[in-house]
Amino acid sequence: MAEDAPEPKLLSGGNPQVAKGYGDAPVQAYIAAMPGWKRDVGRRLDALIEKAVPGVGKAVKWNSPFYGVGEKSWFLAIHCYAKYVRVAFFRGAALDPVPPVSSKQENVRYFHIHEDDPIDEARFIDWVRQASQLPGEHL
Repeated sequence: MAEDAPEPKLLSGGNPQVAKGYGDAPVQAYIAAMPGWKRDVGRRLDALIEKAVPGVGKAVKWNSPFYGVGEKSWFLAIHCYAKYVRVAFFRGAALDPVPPVSSKQENVRYFHIHEDDPIDEARFIDWVRQASQLPGEHL
């Protein structure tokens, strides 16, 4: 972040408040505003998603980075919480293997990353590739 730029406001749980926008720039602004260890997790996840889906679409909506293909068809989002970073796979119930954390929404599954958790990069990339090939959410 530029030195003269104001620090973004952190919402409850430490989630950065970043202006809505489409493209890589708002997502990078969100990642730069992620507090502490979460910033490195955000950078790594963003790089893995780009590796899995070259040319992936990006946006920040509802103070969360969204990733998608096609015309605003989103397959995952990232969100900061006090003790972890959550990756939401919108059609996660269709992934093999299914991501470990269930949701109140039948099709959604989550992957939580806590400080010092190792990330199985091969598994994550596989989930992202699978998710990108499923019908996305038009949010």
